[in-house]
Amino acid sequence: MSDIIWHFSFSFWLTSLRMTFSRAIHVAVTIKNIERELICPACKELFTHPLILPCQHSICHKCVKELLLMLDDSFNDVGSDNSNQSSPRLRFPSPSVDKIDRISRPGWKRNSLTPRTTTFPCPGCEHDVDLGERGINGLFRNFTLETIVERYRQAARAATAIMCDLCKPPPQESTKSCMDCSASYCNECFKIYHPWGTVKAQHEYVGPTTNFRPKILMCPEHETERINMYCELCKRPVCHLCKLGGNHSNHRVTTMSSAYKTLKEKLSKDIDYLIGKESQVKSQISELNLLMKETECNGERAKEEAITHFEKLFEVLEERKSSVLKAIDASKKLRLDKFQTQMEEYQGLLENNGLVGYAQEVLKETDQSCFVQTAKQLHLRIQKATESLKSFRPAAQTSFEDYVVNTSKQTELLGELSFFSSGIDVPEINEEQSKVYNNALINWHHPEKDKADSYVLEYRKINKDEEMLSWNEVEVCGTSKVISDLESNVNYAFRVRAYKGSICSPCSRELILHTPPAPVFSFLFDEKCGYNNEHLLLNLKRDRVESRAGFNLLLAAERIQVGYYTSLDYIIGDVGITKGKHFWAFRVEPYSYMVKVGVASSDKLQEWLHSPRDAVSPRYEQDSGHDSGSEDTCFDSSQPFTLVTIGMKKFFIPKSPTSSNEPENRVLPMPTSIGVFLDYDKGKVGFYDMDHMKCLYERQVDCSHTMYPAFALMGSGGIQLEESITAKYLEYQENM
Repeated sequence: MSDIIWHFSFSFWLTSLRMTFSRAIHVAVTIKNIERELICPACKELFTHPLILPCQHSICHKCVKELLLMLDDSFNDVGSDNSNQSSPRLRFPSPSVDKIDRISRPGWKRNSLTPRTTTFPCPGCEHDVDLGERGINGLFRNFTLETIVERYRQAARAATAIMCDLCKPPPQESTKSCMDCSASYCNECFKIYHPWGTVKAQHEYVGPTTNFRPKILMCPEHETERINMYCELCKRPVCHLCKLGGNHSNHRVTTMSSAYKTLKEKLSKDIDYLIGKESQVKSQISELNLLMKETECNGERAKEEAITHFEKLFEVLEERKSSVLKAIDASKKLRLDKFQTQMEEYQGLLENNGLVGYAQEVLKETDQSCFVQTAKQLHLRIQKATESLKSFRPAAQTSFEDYVVNTSKQTELLGELSFFSSGIDVPEINEEQSKVYNNALINWHHPEKDKADSYVLEYRKINKDEEMLSWNEVEVCGTSKVISDLESNVNYAFRVRAYKGSICSPCSRELILHTPPAPVFSFLFDEKCGYNNEHLLLNLKRDRVESRAGFNLLLAAERIQVGYYTSLDYIIGDVGITKGKHFWAFRVEPYSYMVKVGVASSDKLQEWLHSPRDAVSPRYEQDSGHDSGSEDTCFDSSQPFTLVTIGMKKFFIPKSPTSSNEPENRVLPMPTSIGVFLDYDKGKVGFYDMDHMKCLYERQVDCSHTMYPAFALMGSGGIQLEESITAKYLEYQENM
C-alpha cells in the first residue's frame, strides 16, 4: 500500500514538474517574441526608464533629454556657418552629460531672449509633441513597461543570477528583493536587515529583481499627491488637485478602479479577438508570403523582358553600325582609286616619264608615214592633258558629309524611354452598369480593349467582421461577366485585370457591392388584374408602366366650383407569395407626381379594385403619407398591406409611434433604385435604397393570405422594374 502511495506521489510530482517546466518555456518564448515592442524608437535599444508622451508612445528618459537639447541647440545655431541648408535633416552631436543634467533639473531656465524648446517630433508616430511648461517633469514614467523589459532581460540572461547587495565579498546569490528598500538580499542578509518585530519586517518583498518601482504612482504635476482618478477626455491618470484647480478641472473623470476595470475588459477582449483571429492572420501571412514570391518572380520576369528589349535595341544598333561602316569603307575605296588613277595620269606628264617620254621617242622616228600614223593619236592625248592642266579638277570629293549619322531624334526617344504599364492599361469597372442581385453583372472599360487578349475577373466575399477571404478568378474574353450563385445579404469585392500574352496589367480599383437580403423574386406587371387602360400605359415586355392624364381629368378641371380628386390606379405583380423571403427592385421616374409601392394581400386587393372611389381616396389610406390622423391609431394593428409614398423626387416615411412625426425627419431624397424585402414567415416588409443597400423603412404586415407586389399611380408617373441579372439578359445586352 505504501508503495502505491509513493508511486502516486512521485507521478504527481513529476507531472507538476513537467507542467512547471513547460510553462517556463512558454513564458520564455512569449517574452522573446515581444522583443520589438520593448525597443525605444529613438535609440533602437531596450527601454531605460521609459516615459509616456502625450501621444501615448513611450521613449527613454535620456532620449527625451537628448532630443530636446538637439532641437534647442539647432534653434540657437540657425544661420550659423556650420549649418548645412542643403541637407534634408541636420545631424547634431550628442549632448554632453553636463547639458543633460542641467536640462533635467527642476526650474532650469534659459536666457529670456532664447525660448526653451518643449516641442519635438515623436520618434514613434512623428507627430509634434508639446511637453508644456513642466517639460520632462510633467511626463509619467511607464512602470509597467519597465517591469516587462526587466522580465525580458532576465529571460535573456536565463541563468544569470542577481547577487545580494549587502553581502561582504564575495556576495551570495539573492533570494528576494525588497521594494521598499530597493535592494536585493540573500536569506541571511534579509533576516539581518528585516528582523521580526520591526517596521522593516512589514516591507513588501518579491523575487530577485533589479527593477524597483514605487508602490504608489504619484502625480507629476503635484509631486506629493497620489494618482486616484482617470481623466476620460485626456486619457491619462490624474490626482484630485488636477481635477479641483488644475488643467483637468472641467474634464470628466472617473475612479481609478472603474477605469482599471473598463480598460482591462477592453484589453482582454482585444487579446481574445486577436487570438480568435490567429488562423486568419496565419492565412494572411501565407498570402503575403505568396505575394512576396510572386513579386520576386514578376520582378525577375520584368528584368528579363527589359533586358530582352534592350538587347533587341543593341542588335538593331549593331546592324545599323555595321551597315554604315561598310558604306563608308566602300565610298572611301572608290574615291582613293579615282585619285590614284588621276595621279598616275598626271605623273605621266612629267619629263622622262610616261606620255612625255613616249612623245620624245616618237619624235626620233624618221619615216614620215610611220610618224604620221602614230603622232596623230599622241597629239590628241597631249592636247587633252594640256587642257586638264588649265582647269585642274580632282576626280573625287574628300568630304564625307553625306555619311554623317543623325541620331538626335533617336537619342531623344531613348532619353524618354520609360515603363509603360507593362504595355497594357489598367481596366476600370463601370459602377453604374454593374449590378448585383442573386447574380452579379460586372461591366468594365478598357482603353486598350483591342490589344488585350483576355481578362481575369476576381471576386471574394467580405464577412460582417470585414474578414476577407481568398479571391475567386474567372477568365473572360469580353468586357462583362455574370457571376452566379452569390449569397444573400453579403458584401462582395470585385476587381479585374487585363492580359496580353504573358504580360498582365495591374488590378483595377476594387468595387464593393452588397447583395440583397433575400433571393430575387421574378415577376411582371399583371395586365389582367387592376390594370386601368384609360390611365395606365403598359409596355409589351410588361416591366414598365406609366400613368397618363386622360380627358376625364382635363374636363373635370374646368369645374372650378366642384371639388374633384383623382383616384389611385393600381397594378400588381403577376405572381403571388405564400412563403419564404423574397426581394425585388424597381425605379420610379423622377417626374412622377405620386407613386405608392409595397405589398398587399389578395383579399385587400379585391376590396381596393371593387370599392367605390371615395374608399380609395388618399386621405383614407393609412400609409399614404397624408396626415389623416388614422395612422397613429391603426399602426400597431397588423394590416394586410403596406405601401409607402414616393413622388416629386422624395421618399415619404409613414407616421408611426416609433418614428419622429416631424416632416423633415420623414422626407428623404428619392433613391435611384428602390428595393422591397418581404419576409412572409415573419410578417415583415422593408424598403431599401439600392445604391447603398440600406433599409429606409420597415414594419409588420399581415401575411395570412397570398401577398402580391403592389403599385399605385396618381397623376403623371412611371415605374420600371429592374431586370433580373441572368445569362439571357446578358445576351440581350450584347445584341443591343
